Amino acid sequence: MIRKINDQIIEVGVRAPSKPYFDNFIPLPRGTSYNSYIIKGSEKIAIIDTVEPEYADEFLCNVQECMREMGIEKIDYIISNHSEQDHSGCIPLVRERFPGSKVIVNERSKELLSELIHLKDEDMIIIKENEEISLGDKTLRFILTPWVHWPETMCTYLKEDKILFTCDFFGSHFSSDELYVKDAESVVHEAKRYYAELMMAFRVIIKVNMKKLEKIEIETIAPAHGPVYDNPKIIIDAYNQWISDDCKKEVVILYVTMHESTHIMAEYLKSKFEGKVEVKLMDLMKCDLGEMAIELVEAETILFGSPAYISGPHPVAANAAYSINVLKPKAKYIGFFGSYGWANKLEEYFIRMTDNIHAERLPSIIVKGKPREEDFRKMDEVVEKIINTM
Repeated sequence: MIRKINDQIIEVGVRAPSKPYFDNFIPLPRGTSYNSYIIKGSEKIAIIDTVEPEYADEFLCNVQECMREMGIEKIDYIISNHSEQDHSGCIPLVRERFPGSKVIVNERSKELLSELIHLKDEDMIIIKENEEISLGDKTLRFILTPWVHWPETMCTYLKEDKILFTCDFFGSHFSSDELYVKDAESVVHEAKRYYAELMMAFRVIIKVNMKKLEKIEIETIAPAHGPVYDNPKIIIDAYNQWISDDCKKEVVILYVTMHESTHIMAEYLKSKFEGKVEVKLMDLMKCDLGEMAIELVEAETILFGSPAYISGPHPVAANAAYSINVLKPKAKYIGFFGSYGWANKLEEYFIRMTDNIHAERLPSIIVKGKPREEDFRKMDEVVEKIINTM
């Protein structure tokens, strides 16, 4: 199935509504898509990005259908906005079909593509920041946007149509046969999940890239995952909010429990915040990575609870702590609570496992067995401290 932006620009990628996981660990409640775009100029033809190799047959059928529709017989340029294999993996197949085609890369993607899909130097044309390539009546300008979310990522701007092809930047794991965003609330929610899982760790660098885009007149944003934005302000405004230093006055309580002690503590903390600040309680056994990550995008305070497994944190809590440490949310305060039976190194492990989080550390509350009256008083003190800072 191909989808037409206009007579000279057609999307030829693949929808994967039933794909359960991305990168074999990120849940996909709305599936995903791998978008690829063919642009017909009066002199040259370009294709922007390809798809995950497991969908190669469908993708190549779409390319052939598009070429019949457009009345073209060649592809001159393959634009690689991002070297990761879900976008670059079918480049060798496209070059096999169109042997004269050249892959447009930047210095950093040249190195990556030579390793990931074994492209040779003579297969590639290296571009620099704001360099342009003419397709005749269409002009492609290349804007380097590193670390969204790899070091080599870039965007391609089609000047005449004011379309920005962004690959993962502004993407969403949202499979739909509709080319354009129809349900903005749902798509932006999935874009926030995508940002939280893949982009949040690079929030500071994304700010620099967003500044670059302010200089460009953009009428359409065409990512490589999810629907196309014909109203780009929706996703640009959302990103500016997510990457800002401002937090919502919200407390997120993440916990896992074994014998109810940590659960009792989590529920007590929640009850003390209710009616005073926004609070979200999440049982790590009942939520996935994306659901957790979404809540961390704008939260001011993170409270993390775990029982001891031998002497360290519960494995599910340890996995969550690792993920949080990698994602580096912008929270201003972080604290730990938990319980143990006979050995306790919970606080030591937690501090070490979250050393990337540049937030003020709240006093830890760790109890032996079931919490007692003095433990609840300690929790009251932490709650009061948090509320007084908001």
